[in-house]
Amino acid sequence: MVIYVIDDHPLMREAVVMLLRRIRPGSEVVELGQLSSLDNAVAARGAPGLFCLDLKLPDTVGISGVKLLKGQYPQVPLAVISATLAADVEEWCREAGADVYIEKTASAAEIGAALRNVLLAGTPAGEAQDDELKPETKLSKRQKQLIVMLDEGLSNRDIAERLGISEHTVKVHLWRLFRRLGVKSRTQTLHYARMNGLLTQ
Repeated sequence: MVIYVIDDHPLMREAVVMLLRRIRPGSEVVELGQLSSLDNAVAARGAPGLFCLDLKLPDTVGISGVKLLKGQYPQVPLAVISATLAADVEEWCREAGADVYIEKTASAAEIGAALRNVLLAGTPAGEAQDDELKPETKLSKRQKQLIVMLDEGLSNRDIAERLGISEHTVKVHLWRLFRRLGVKSRTQTLHYARMNGLLTQ
C-alpha cells in the first residue's frame, strides 16, 4: 500500500509518517508539501491506498483539497489532519467525502487509533464485517442513543458528558455509526434516520 501524507509542515509530516509506519509496517509512505505535487508522485510511486491531508496548504482554500482528492480518487480513504477546530470544519469535510477528521492537537495515541480505524475499514475483512451487519437498521443500543442525541443537537462534548466517556470515544462511535449507515455527516445521519424511521424506534 502507498500512503500519501500531504502537509506543508515538515515536523507534522514526520510525526504522521512515524505513526503510519508503526500502524502499517511495510507500507510505502510518500510525503508531499502541497497538493499540486500529487499527480507526479502517483505516477512515480504508485496508486494511493490512503491519503492523510492537511487543510491549510499553499495551494488549497478551505476544503478544496478534500473535494479535489475525492473527485480524483473517490474510493481511496481520506483522513484530514488539521489544526482547525473540528467544530468549525469537520461537518463540511465529511460532507465532501473525508472519512475521518483529526485535530492536530490530539495525542499521538488518538491520531494513531483514528488512522488505524480508517485502514481497517478499507480491508476485505472490514467490508465483510459490514456486509454481515446489514441491513443498516440493525444498530447497537449505543448507536441508537447517538442518533437521538444528534437529533437533540448535542455536541461531542455534551454527548461525552452524558455518556460518561471521552470526546475521542464519542468520535469513534460516530465514525462507526456513519459507516454503518453509509453517510458522511451528522446532517446526513439525521436525514437517513428520519427517512427510515430510526428516530421513532
